[in-house]
Amino acid sequence: MVESPVRLPYVTTMNTVLITGCSSGYGLKTARYFHSRGWNVIAMRTPREDALPRSERLRMVALDVTKPHSIAAALEASGPIDALVNNAGIGVVGAFEATPMATTREVFETNTFGVMAMTQAVLPAFRTRRSGVVVNVTSSVTLTPMPLAAAYTASKMAIEGFTASLALELEYFNVRVKLVEPGYGPSTRFTSNGGSRMAGLIPDAYADFARPIFTAFAQPSAVTTELDVADAVWRAANDASGRLRFPAGADAVALAQST
Repeated sequence: MVESPVRLPYVTTMNTVLITGCSSGYGLKTARYFHSRGWNVIAMRTPREDALPRSERLRMVALDVTKPHSIAAALEASGPIDALVNNAGIGVVGAFEATPMATTREVFETNTFGVMAMTQAVLPAFRTRRSGVVVNVTSSVTLTPMPLAAAYTASKMAIEGFTASLALELEYFNVRVKLVEPGYGPSTRFTSNGGSRMAGLIPDAYADFARPIFTAFAQPSAVTTELDVADAVWRAANDASGRLRFPAGADAVALAQST
C-alpha cells in the first residue's frame, strides 16, 4: 500500500521511529515490535495492507533508499522522527569470480550507500535538536568470515566501519549510533529475494566446494528469529550507554563472544 506524502498526526509525548525495509522479515517484525510498545512507527517500503495493524500511530510510506528523490519525499511525508532504523538490504550468495560487478554495485547501492544516504538525510534535524538515534542492521558475516558471500560481506563490513566512526563523530551532538548484527535467519527470505541476481553464480568449478556449504545452510545448528532481531533493535534504540554492537540471535551472540 502506497500512501500520499502527508504529515503524520502523532502524539507528541511518544517517540517516533522510521524503519526501512518493512515489506517482510526483520523490518516488518521490528515495526510491529515498536508499535506494540507504544511508539509511533513509520514503516518504509510497501508492506502488504494487512501486514501491520491499523493504527493512528502507524503509517506505511513508499521508499527506495537508492534514489535521493524517494528519500526526500519519504522524509517529508514522515515529519520529525526520534529514531532511524536502517534495515533495508539485499543479499547475494555465490562465487565472487562469477559475480558481475553490476551485481556487486547493486548490493552496495542498497546495503551501503542506501544506509549512508538515509543517515545523512536525518542528521541535520538530529544534530540541531541534539537528540536522536540511528540503528544500522548489518549481519553476523561481519563477525566471522563466510564463504560465497564476499560482495555481501563487504557491503555490510563497510557499514560496520561507517557506524563505528559516525558514533564518535556524533557523540558531541548527543546523537547515538548503534549496530545490530543478526545471525543466520533463513526466514528472512534472503535467498528468495535475491534469486534473480544469484542465478549462475556457482559455476561448475565451484560446485564441489559449494555443496557442503549449502547443506550447512539448510541444516543450521542455530537460527536467528525475526523476534531476536526486533528485540535487539529495540534495545539498541533505547540504549543510552556507549555500547555500539548488539548481536541478535544465539549464533550471533556466540560469535561475538568468541571474537
